[in-house]
Amino acid sequence: MSRTDLSRYDNRWYDPGAGFIKRMLWYYCNTFFFIPSWNVSGGLKKLLLRLFGAKVGKGVVIKPRTNIKYPWRLSIGDYVWIGENAWIDNLADVHIGDHVCISQGAYLLTGNHNYKKVAFDLMVEGITLEEGVWVGAHAVVCPGVTCHSHAVLAVNSVAVGDLEAYTIYQGNPAVKQKEREIGE
Repeated sequence: MSRTDLSRYDNRWYDPGAGFIKRMLWYYCNTFFFIPSWNVSGGLKKLLLRLFGAKVGKGVVIKPRTNIKYPWRLSIGDYVWIGENAWIDNLADVHIGDHVCISQGAYLLTGNHNYKKVAFDLMVEGITLEEGVWVGAHAVVCPGVTCHSHAVLAVNSVAVGDLEAYTIYQGNPAVKQKEREIGE
């Protein structure tokens, strides 16, 4: 493939939302304080996220080995739990409501590529997890998905479309299994 052919594979339209220096500083903070397996103080993690532009509520727990792409595109409500090895790959905005659980190994994916285009164009869409949502271990939430209030995405499931409130979804792609009943 010639150099001119490669110019077609260009996604310069994408704006990461911060300049090169800020992105590099975050890369090192993420690498040294979020991704390692040693347990860095939760207070320090929340402080760093806020310094880089994230909105972080009270009572948030961020376990070790969590990977966050761009904190300036992240909003976390109160009493949220983010498990080990969770990956928030937020090329677009991610909004996490109050009392949300993102289990270990879960993946919030806001970017993809258009396989129908010769340039394999980058496509990005935000994700919203409303209040009380539970994203199970190793589950994937795809670009543009809204998980409505108290929805559950079961272990190893893939949400490619919106999840209804108070409903449990399972599978790849995730399909509605039953209503979620919450007791006292």
